[in-house]
Amino acid sequence: MTSIMRKKNLLVLGGGPGGYAAAFLAADMGMNVTLVDSGRKPGGVCLHRGCIPSKALLHLAKLINETREAKEWGIEFGDPKIDIGHVRKWKDHVVDKMASGLVLLCKQRGVNFVTGHGVFQDSNTVVVSGKDKIRFDHCILAVGSRPILPKMFEKIDPPVLDSTSALEVENIPKKILVVGGGYIGLEMGTVYAALGSKVTVVEMMDSLLPGVDTDLVRPLQVRLKKQFENIFLKTRVESVEKRNSGFKAVLEGAVTEKEQTFDQILVAVGRQPNSNGIGLENTKVKTDENGFVEIDHKQQTADSSISAIGDVVGGAMLAHKASAEARVAVEVIAGKEAGFDHRAIPAVVFTDPEIAWAGLTETEARKGNREINIAKFPWGASGRAQTLGRPDGFTKLILDPETGQILGMGLVGSGAGELIGEGVFAIEVGALAEDLAFSIHPHPTLSETLMEAAEVYLGKSPHVYQKPSREVEE
Repeated sequence: MTSIMRKKNLLVLGGGPGGYAAAFLAADMGMNVTLVDSGRKPGGVCLHRGCIPSKALLHLAKLINETREAKEWGIEFGDPKIDIGHVRKWKDHVVDKMASGLVLLCKQRGVNFVTGHGVFQDSNTVVVSGKDKIRFDHCILAVGSRPILPKMFEKIDPPVLDSTSALEVENIPKKILVVGGGYIGLEMGTVYAALGSKVTVVEMMDSLLPGVDTDLVRPLQVRLKKQFENIFLKTRVESVEKRNSGFKAVLEGAVTEKEQTFDQILVAVGRQPNSNGIGLENTKVKTDENGFVEIDHKQQTADSSISAIGDVVGGAMLAHKASAEARVAVEVIAGKEAGFDHRAIPAVVFTDPEIAWAGLTETEARKGNREINIAKFPWGASGRAQTLGRPDGFTKLILDPETGQILGMGLVGSGAGELIGEGVFAIEVGALAEDLAFSIHPHPTLSETLMEAAEVYLGKSPHVYQKPSREVEE
């Protein structure tokens, strides 16, 4: 830790998973760090209005559904009694506990946390909430993103729900329309359905979770059809208006009844970067036509004093991607050789069943006319999945047909998100199917479905008969 490094003043604008990770690492490396965020405590959207509260509610939703399904296993519970006020209190407690932990970590590391809205005055100065001026040698921009709200929904009063307000769970509507069949819409639809709402999902594309391999989506869609009132694909909202205590929506597409009424509407059609209103025009930072900040592989912008990470730079809008980018940005500022060149960025849809994938997908391979081999292990052949009463999933490997190298992995099933990390590791180190197949996994677990998928590829699975795609060289 050099004296020069101690004198380097770093400002991190945005206190989400990317921002606070950057601030903490920089402080550990000896920099003088100031972390600015509009929230009362660090954590950003992910902790306060996204990942953590939504997963807390999804855990409750899964618990509610399991009490209903347990009848098939010989255990019958009465209908759950839901205290929505207590649910909110518990969810908020989880969030506040984690946020308070971040405040403590700021103090332990000597990070100066400032609450307020930061605006660039120039390439080395930020003004916080119009009064406090902070000078810096370098800034890491980590201001995140916000929900997109189409114009037809903007002037409705009271407003429709978005991915932020839906997490407040102020009440449980009898009928709710979810606009958008992406991961946010399906996750929140799952929560409201479990709490007792009749959920209708409208998606413009011809499948839920557009862009995700259709075979991974299929088991989820089968389950959601039982939980949701309706799923309308190739359908969009033509118009919407407030009616008494509810909303009238006109639907256009693959639906017989075009006019329908709902007690509430949740709009989940994507997110946009928070790059406006922060004074970027006073710097040399460049943005694209959609407002995303342009960077190179070192997270550097066109302004030599400013780097950028997370949602504001586009790509996969995921907390763990932002955290990984944070490390690159800080190490580059510290003068180290670093760049963002990961082969696999995992993604998880926390519905039930969960969907998780990393690396090359089948959809991407087909679009690029790339030759691949695919190996699947059905969870119906998994002893652990059977004991959980959830044999509806499978594990899927995307492999190089010449070498057997694992290029991608996908899973659908209960707890898939906890398993994808092994796939990320296998892809990053260039593991072969043999490496995964020869790694002994504990039995009975869901993790051994990864090993067995590799054994399927090699034609050596004891639980699935399949002619081998290639032989292991002796």
